[in-house]
Amino acid sequence: QVQLVESGGGSVQAGGSLRLSCAASEYYCMGWFRQAPGKEREGVASIDSDRNPTYADSVKGRFIISRDNAKNTVHLQMDNLKVEDTAMYYCAAAVYDDGGSWLDENEYHYWGQGTQVTVSS
Repeated sequence: QVQLVESGGGSVQAGGSLRLSCAASEYYCMGWFRQAPGKEREGVASIDSDRNPTYADSVKGRFIISRDNAKNTVHLQMDNLKVEDTAMYYCAAAVYDDGGSWLDENEYHYWGQGTQVTVSS
């Protein structure tokens, strides 16, 4: 059983920054997803064991995902936040590569409880 511990999140004004962190006991790939009220959950960013990142088009150039293997932790640095980034953010861990897109939630085996990010205008 892989346990995920999320931290970070909060409220910020548009243009501001936040950093999310997620610690996991083990993972092959870690991803961040978000779900806004009334919308489906969507993939935001992921990073695999070779440190290859993948980003959703909506966050490219604003978000950076990184991993600290020594601490089994993945960070999501979110800059130039927009009101439309407001959502519950979830980290997810995949323990093996199933060959699909790392922005597809079906590729992940374990999920965190979520942390709220609110961006105001």
